[in-house]
Amino acid sequence: MSLTDQYGRTIKYLRLSVTDLCNLRCIYCMPQTGVCKKSHGEILSIEELTEIAQAAYELGIRKIRLTGGEPLVRKGVLTLCRNIRAIADDVELSLTTNGVLLSEAAKSLKEAGVDRLNISLDSFDEKTYGAITRVGSLSDALEGIKAARAAGFDNIKINTVLLQGINDGEIFDMIQFTKDNAVQLRFIELMPLGEAKTLYRASFKPIAGIERYLRENARMTVDGVARVYRLPGHKGSIGLISPISHDFCPTCDKIRVTCDGKLKPCLHSDREIDLRGLHGEALKAALVQGVCGKPMHHHLNSGGTDTNRFMNEIGG
Repeated sequence: MSLTDQYGRTIKYLRLSVTDLCNLRCIYCMPQTGVCKKSHGEILSIEELTEIAQAAYELGIRKIRLTGGEPLVRKGVLTLCRNIRAIADDVELSLTTNGVLLSEAAKSLKEAGVDRLNISLDSFDEKTYGAITRVGSLSDALEGIKAARAAGFDNIKINTVLLQGINDGEIFDMIQFTKDNAVQLRFIELMPLGEAKTLYRASFKPIAGIERYLRENARMTVDGVARVYRLPGHKGSIGLISPISHDFCPTCDKIRVTCDGKLKPCLHSDREIDLRGLHGEALKAALVQGVCGKPMHHHLNSGGTDTNRFMNEIGG
């Protein structure tokens, strides 16, 4: 069985947010004061998250990513990983993390059946990293990456949000990181969503300049929404994700579920379908309804995002 939207796109990817809490306060994602902690009853339980994953699989979803906030602060996340892994062998289970807690969690995540990690890391400079995350330690994040590789994660992706005047001076140093490290370093354009709305005018950095350099020196392949380049002699690769200057909406194959149980057909849409309290065929029908209502495009280039949620609420 497969899920197909009204524009003929096959939807096979679910991003499942397990919490809106985070141990960092990144300037483009969360308010400096953090967010009010939801009560236990306001967020999806591990059992509910598992049930949604099972229903999505039965409808044709084959790729599930656990997101946050920071998923590793969620109690029971390892149980959820094991539950999803038990659904079927052909589920690709991945997790997005800031890496700060990975030094202790990486081995357990691998044993729980996680296939792949995406690690958010916006700077290799201690001072800049601290300015972006407000409370983070770069050494903790780097130790997390080291632990992930030691645990057997060999397809790590490092996500870097480009910020004009903040971390854009590191671009070529970061590219150089892929020379001796077998990771995919992905540069991502800043989106005017949530906290980033106030940063966007001054801090948006288009990817075009990096891409011109890479085109002259490497061949391109495609990996999902990323255009990927591998420079000669580099163990790793560089991915470019440009939701603003080169939107990938026509090939979007994902839906999202927030930690409070709302299905979002599109990251930037204000449309949400409540999944709480639904089971069996009713739950699957709601997922199908969400897919059928998936818009063809976001409106970032014409009017900005339509959602009032912050990124930590939706899931990165």
